[in-house]
Amino acid sequence: MPYLQREGQVFILQLGNRGDRDTENRFHPDWVGEMDALLDEVAAISGPCGLVTIGDGKFYSTGFDVEWAARNPERINENVAGLLRLFARILTLPIPTVAAINGHAYGAGAFLAVAHDHRIMRRDRGYVCFPGVTLGVNYAPGMVEMAQSQLPLPVARRALVTGHRFGGTEAMTTGLVDSVADEHDLLKSAVEYAQRLASTSGPALGHVKSSLYRTATAALLGSVAEYNHDSAAG
Repeated sequence: MPYLQREGQVFILQLGNRGDRDTENRFHPDWVGEMDALLDEVAAISGPCGLVTIGDGKFYSTGFDVEWAARNPERINENVAGLLRLFARILTLPIPTVAAINGHAYGAGAFLAVAHDHRIMRRDRGYVCFPGVTLGVNYAPGMVEMAQSQLPLPVARRALVTGHRFGGTEAMTTGLVDSVADEHDLLKSAVEYAQRLASTSGPALGHVKSSLYRTATAALLGSVAEYNHDSAAG
C-alpha cells in the first residue's frame, strides 16, 4: 500500500509497501482508496507544497491488479471508475506534481505517470509502455483523452496505436517524459523540481489545470461502459 514521506515542502508519495522493494504497485480498490486518503492529507496543507510519486526498485507501476480482477470480475468497472477518478484528481490537483519513473510503467501505471505535470525517468532502466493494442484490450476513453491532452500528439498516437516500449532516453527525446536522471539522482531531481514550483500551489493553479484539461477530466469522470472487462490486464 502507498505511503507518504516529506522533504521540506515536497510530499513524496511512495507507490509500494513500506520496507518492500520491487513491488509492482498494481491497482485495486484498496490501493486507490489509500491513494485518495493520502492526497486528502497533502491537499489539506496550507501554503507552498509539491508532490512526487515514485516506486522502489524495478517498477513504478505495472497497472491493474490482474489477480484481484480474476477474483472480483463483478467489481472490475468499480475499480476502473475509482482509478479514473484518481487520474482526474491528480491531473487537476492544485499542487505541482512530478512522476519519478524509477522503473517499468506499464498500462494503467503509464497513464498514472501521464496524469502528472512533469515526468522524470530513470535513464538506464525501465520502460513506459501502453500495451493495450498488443494485448487486445481496451482503454477507457478518458485515459485516451488524458494522453492526448498531456503528450505531443504524434507520441500519444505511436504509444497507444503500436504499444511501443519507450526507454528513458527515447522517452525524453520524443517528449513522453520531460527529463531523465541516473538512479541515484532520480528522486533528488524530482524533489528539487517540485520544490522550485511549490510556491505555485493553490486555487489559481487548480483553476488553470481544470481549464486546460476540461475535456479529459469530463471523459475520465464519465461512464466506463465502453471499457472491456478483460482490460484489467492493462
